Amino acid sequence: MGFKILKKEELIPGQTSLFVIDAPQIAKKAMPGNFVIIRIDENGERIPLTIADKDREAGTITIVFLVVGKSTAQLNMLQEGDDILDVCGPLGKATHIEKQGTVICVGGGTGIAAMHHIAKGHWEAGNHVVALIGARTENLLLFRCELNGFCPEVMVATDDGSVGHKGFVTEVLKDRLERDSNVTEVVAIGPVPMMEAVAKVTEPFGVKTTVSLNSIMVDGIGMCGACRCSVDGKTKFACVDGPEFDGHKVDFSELKARLWQFKEQEDESMGKFKKECTCHGK
Repeated sequence: MGFKILKKEELIPGQTSLFVIDAPQIAKKAMPGNFVIIRIDENGERIPLTIADKDREAGTITIVFLVVGKSTAQLNMLQEGDDILDVCGPLGKATHIEKQGTVICVGGGTGIAAMHHIAKGHWEAGNHVVALIGARTENLLLFRCELNGFCPEVMVATDDGSVGHKGFVTEVLKDRLERDSNVTEVVAIGPVPMMEAVAKVTEPFGVKTTVSLNSIMVDGIGMCGACRCSVDGKTKFACVDGPEFDGHKVDFSELKARLWQFKEQEDESMGKFKKECTCHGK
């Protein structure tokens, strides 16, 4: 018995997919910021994925993943009704959420999905939530409708100007901070360069900034040490000490270097997988 996929939606065909998974025990305890470890089968790699949403009554969790390597490519081959062997969680420290006023939640790429769960948590706590999402072009924006369902304000930035502001989310963020002194916190989840840029924008304003380092996690339980990062000059493990940290204290230069530590092995594994799929006509 595994964990059944109740719904599969290709948000961006061939690139990004959403699964709704039957996992009542996890849904019961899942909080914004938590993640799960997925293992497709007995020979599968452990894949840490942030919980994008949960429905405690239905007993389900939602995950969103980008197809970037062999394991996520295999995961994307599963369909509705299929089982995932292992789904372990909720893991990691939940987002610290309290009623505090205006919170801007910034999301980029698949990070928008993780940000969605946190934004909803802030809204449920009574905060005024401003969602700010960005992508290269309009058809790559995720969770726009879902965020519009509860956020009083949803701001959009696209590189090509196909919708919203033409440019980066940081440009929209800076403009908002210059006009609004009531912002108490900025939460940013997405590509590391985006989170670093957000932290640089907010620092002169003295606004608390939270970033998620989930992208460097591997085993998810603090055993492998691959997610080591420096925060305020101290070594932390993203999976057990985080994945969220003070964006003004993260050593982003070190973090960016660590993102590439297994690239050679990842490329080799993906190459073999593609060759196997071609040989078997998949």
